[in-house]
Amino acid sequence: MLFRDSAATVAAECHSGALFFRLTEQFVHVHGHKPGSSEVRSWERSIPVLASALNDAGLGQVEVLLEYGLPLTSKRADAVLAGVHPKTGLPSYVIVELKQWSSAEPDDDDPSLCRIDSYARAVLNPVAQVRGYCEYLVSFNGALAKHPERVNGAAYLHNATEFGVGGLFEAEQDQYGQLFIGARRSEFIAYLRAKLAPESGASAADEFINGKIEPSKQLMAVAAQEVREREQFVLLDEQQIAFRTVLNAVRRAKQSDHKEVVIVSGGPGTGKSVIALSLLGELYRQGTTALHATGSNSFTTTMRKVAGARKREVQDLFKYFNSFMTAERNSLDVLICDEAHRIRETSANRYTPASNRTGKAQIEELIDAARVPVFLLDEHQVVRPGEMGTVAEIKAAAAKKGLQCRVVPLDSQFRCGGSDAYLRWVVRLLGLEPGGPVEWEPDDKMHLTVADSPQELEALLDNRRSQGYSARMSAGYCWKWTKKVPPGQALPADVVIGGWERPWNVFGDRSVGGAPPAALWATDPAGFGQVGCVYTAQGFEYDWSGVIIGPDLVWRGDRWVTDRSASKDPVFKKSTPDTDVDRLIRNTYKVLLTRGMIGTVVYSTDAETREKLRELTGVTASVAVV
Repeated sequence: MLFRDSAATVAAECHSGALFFRLTEQFVHVHGHKPGSSEVRSWERSIPVLASALNDAGLGQVEVLLEYGLPLTSKRADAVLAGVHPKTGLPSYVIVELKQWSSAEPDDDDPSLCRIDSYARAVLNPVAQVRGYCEYLVSFNGALAKHPERVNGAAYLHNATEFGVGGLFEAEQDQYGQLFIGARRSEFIAYLRAKLAPESGASAADEFINGKIEPSKQLMAVAAQEVREREQFVLLDEQQIAFRTVLNAVRRAKQSDHKEVVIVSGGPGTGKSVIALSLLGELYRQGTTALHATGSNSFTTTMRKVAGARKREVQDLFKYFNSFMTAERNSLDVLICDEAHRIRETSANRYTPASNRTGKAQIEELIDAARVPVFLLDEHQVVRPGEMGTVAEIKAAAAKKGLQCRVVPLDSQFRCGGSDAYLRWVVRLLGLEPGGPVEWEPDDKMHLTVADSPQELEALLDNRRSQGYSARMSAGYCWKWTKKVPPGQALPADVVIGGWERPWNVFGDRSVGGAPPAALWATDPAGFGQVGCVYTAQGFEYDWSGVIIGPDLVWRGDRWVTDRSASKDPVFKKSTPDTDVDRLIRNTYKVLLTRGMIGTVVYSTDAETREKLRELTGVTASVAVV
């Protein structure tokens, strides 16, 4: 959160103008950049209104937590009010979403969405938005998990009149989602008095803030229940918009023999696969014909194993992009293409029968297969030559067929502890965004350490495993990889750094000497002890990530230098241009550095690079172990 104090103090700080300077200062510290002018403007216009309502209600002692960060995500609730319930005497909390809107109307197709003049796309109804925040906090805050009745949610449109936003009241309202408008301010004040008593909320705020935060539900661990039963994930804001956009497209397709394309675009950890699973589960329950497809053997194999552990038919929901070469046009209602940045030019390979070599682009095959093809992608996770799933290419393919294409961007971060600052640090570190590397400022969401040796890196991770956390080691593809291991023999220790030797993860779909097959390296606890590469790590997450930066990427003077000769990745051919190799190697390390949910430990085989990493982080593993 950016600020915590009593409602009376918040009102006084607003009056003096000091609050907004403090919020800005704290925002820079937490997020690593200045807030946008529109955000500062919203603070200046909305927070005084809330503080005034609380004090007019006689609730000056209620604690106000401003810009409270939802755990393990970069989402923020505008305000959390902490106090005592006037009837029960127990802790009571009100999550408040503040809007400056003076006019808005419900979406024609879906009352949980709405439209306002300043946005080209539909946005979430504030009632649905605050309800999502309440549900999410109940799921992840230990102080609330056993007491969901203590939480209430309110959306306050303080500039709105009945005439301007009356249609928004069509959305269902409940304990977690109530709508109030400025024209009926007295109703909001009465609501606050009904939920909070005129006494100190400091103790309740302490309990809320100190509630145990459980890590987000691992994607693979709940996939079975996700598909077979009600979804186990809470979708927030633009995730919910993406989910609703697809369901609305499916409804239109059924009602009017219609076809359209949906693209969901976002960086690592923005929840694309969570959306994909939620959609698959919902469509599966509705009896809608839908399949999930990826270009990743690891991801698809794991989904089949975990989600289909007890029901064979569930395994059949998970396919590969090249499974649709001969599919009948529009044979599916929905095709969910996860990790669509791994789409290739064509599905054909050396094993493809001549009868199936149509020359058709893989994007076209996927679009043709369903009435509503859905593409979830991150354009900056392309790590192989020939991968071409971008928003522009998919839109062009849709336009060529005369199809409408809807694009939903995802911005919020759910991986890396929800740390936007860490993700920005990584892309700046690797030169994937302009401005050069910046010093890492700890943000209490993501733990970052630099190891002085691979032994130290592994020891730290092993220490975390002994505490019940999951952990994996991965590295750039800078060592030869023994692909064939004779039966009965252990995995050879291909990754050699000084006196430290470890094997790569298993190559293939059979376990070797207790080590899991490649597709399960990231999710099977037995995967610790082998070094994973980008192709087995991509698409997965674990609590602690150890990353070995090899000699293919070193720091020299004032910049990174990529050495293609140090890479042993067979996908790089002589014909692959140096510029492509440079981009793909940097993208590879971006993927590896963004797998950890709680912390990342980095080691470079190069002394000058280690020194640069120490300079940028100011911390090493030896002082960071707790």
